[in-house]
Amino acid sequence: MISYFTEDVSFKFTGKLSCSSWIKEIINNLDFNKSGLKTGDINIIFCSDDYLLKLNNQYLKHNHYTDVITFDSSDNKCINGDIFISVDSVKNNSKEFKCEFIDELHRVIIHGVLHLLGFNDSNEEQRVQMRDREDVALKMMRS
Repeated sequence: MISYFTEDVSFKFTGKLSCSSWIKEIINNLDFNKSGLKTGDINIIFCSDDYLLKLNNQYLKHNHYTDVITFDSSDNKCINGDIFISVDSVKNNSKEFKCEFIDELHRVIIHGVLHLLGFNDSNEEQRVQMRDREDVALKMMRS
């Protein structure tokens, strides 16, 4: 089940149904999910920059702002985890990249899902591959 929450921010996400269907489509797609694990419990938590900075400090020992942090709790049967998304950072990103807020939000959501599927972005090659996968997933959302 995919659930949506807010922490330290007033934000109303109106696209829950279509976004959840899209996430399940990505997870069920063997091009993304080589292990064949099923969709389990995924929580998407929309929060503020400051809230996410505290999590980044506390759990990852990083003292900088970020747009998304993913905590993977998958088991050998299901994809499970928490995806924390800074609404503030998504707004800033959409201005910087000259795109619609909702498009950037979808990119950040799927970025978190890709982490749950085992994809990383800790070096330049992985970042390029992650961006390519995000682009493919976003095209699936729009089709």
